[in-house]
Amino acid sequence: MRTLTIIVSLMCMALSVSAARADRRVAFVVGNGAYKNVAQLPNPPIDAKAMAATLRNVGFEVIEGSNLSRDQMTEKLLDFGRKAQGSDVAVFYYAGHGIAVGGSNYLLPVDADIKSEMDVKLGAAINIDLTLDQTMGDAKVKLVFLDACRDNPFAAKIKSNSATRSVNVQSGLAEMKSGEGTLIAFATGPGQTALDGQEGNNSPFTRALIDNITKPGVEIQQAMTSVRAQVNEETHKGQLPWGHTNLIGAVYLNPAQQTQQVANAAPTASSSMPAAAASSSSDGVELEYWRSVKETNKPEELNAYLSAYPNGQFKALALARLAAIQNGPSTTTRNLNAGVDPATFTDDASQLTEDQIGLDKGQRRDVQRRLNGLGFDTKVTGAFTDETRTVLKRWQAARGYPSTGFLNKLQHKALLSEIVASTPTASDDSAKPARRAPSQAQSAPAPRHSGGGGGDAGAAFVGGVVGGMMGGMFRR
Repeated sequence: MRTLTIIVSLMCMALSVSAARADRRVAFVVGNGAYKNVAQLPNPPIDAKAMAATLRNVGFEVIEGSNLSRDQMTEKLLDFGRKAQGSDVAVFYYAGHGIAVGGSNYLLPVDADIKSEMDVKLGAAINIDLTLDQTMGDAKVKLVFLDACRDNPFAAKIKSNSATRSVNVQSGLAEMKSGEGTLIAFATGPGQTALDGQEGNNSPFTRALIDNITKPGVEIQQAMTSVRAQVNEETHKGQLPWGHTNLIGAVYLNPAQQTQQVANAAPTASSSMPAAAASSSSDGVELEYWRSVKETNKPEELNAYLSAYPNGQFKALALARLAAIQNGPSTTTRNLNAGVDPATFTDDASQLTEDQIGLDKGQRRDVQRRLNGLGFDTKVTGAFTDETRTVLKRWQAARGYPSTGFLNKLQHKALLSEIVASTPTASDDSAKPARRAPSQAQSAPAPRHSGGGGGDAGAAFVGGVVGGMMGGMFRR
């Protein structure tokens, strides 16, 4: 009977999660920052990328864009409107410049050039009320997040060109009321301006959204309470998000822990499973975020990950990648690549190219020793096993060579030119525990020196550390 109860409980949990994820979920996520006619905003594209990854991880189909013109935004909105029809949950997220004119709110495409109130109302900007009504009106639940409460960059022009009549141009965005089944959240209160955050990071509002709205088992209005508290604290009470809600019933973007009640009816043996699911879901959000930025060449995207997950499981890899981007290759890596034939970075290697080198067993052992000396640990057997192939891929990736696990003549030559430590490693099966005669100890290939004396070993150590970190990163 006990076993049957557990099985029934597990089946209920599985069905509950499956049903929750079966909802049709659609999101519009756009970040505009590269404005052509006003000051640029560095962070909105980063915010949008992070939000898109967060929503995809909980089952949303995301229509995503960054730095969109008026025509591009219209195209994305049309796509969103078609897909949001009849959806269970529709999310609208925008980061960038937004303005309030005459009590109505507008979003600014990156090509906006507004000189008067007429420009705004005749289509140079995008009316938020009209947009939400046309794209999301048919969705069962509508969630709107606007990180656009910044100073109106066109305010002075609009006012100066409206000398013959009074025009209401305010800071931030105007108050909006939500219809049935809708939640609207602003980065700050009506008429106030929000912080964009440190360059290269998420804004305080978006960071708080990412941290809270997809927490397992947390209802969206409860999550928004946490968002307000987090932003208020982070900005030292300088910014307090504001919103209006008219939701009917509880809304969960990640309902994993709703199964807790079912689990409680079962014996204690199964009661810990929802917690495990919660942990897995939380890790999944971070993993999805990391996958979206791990190969980026933009420091701001890596900084955004570090800001969202200051103690994340990929922190070391993010810092290593960031250092490589910001400083260029490390001194050690530059020295390693100095004088390397440019074709080494483009020519693929294969079993055929490796066979053409004609490496005998001793030369293969030499390759393995050199990899060990550079921090890419592998057994020194004289045979290129799957383990050695994997290590070769890590070394190739760390050096910027095509990562195939095989060598060609150019890569082999580049490896031989690198400075390596001469001490045999524990993985070298030729390094016996018994003492060797001097002549035997010297039979290993001698390390190459560049005239730095004892500095060679230090360079090799640094090269090993850098190579190991970068190699591990690409391996993931």
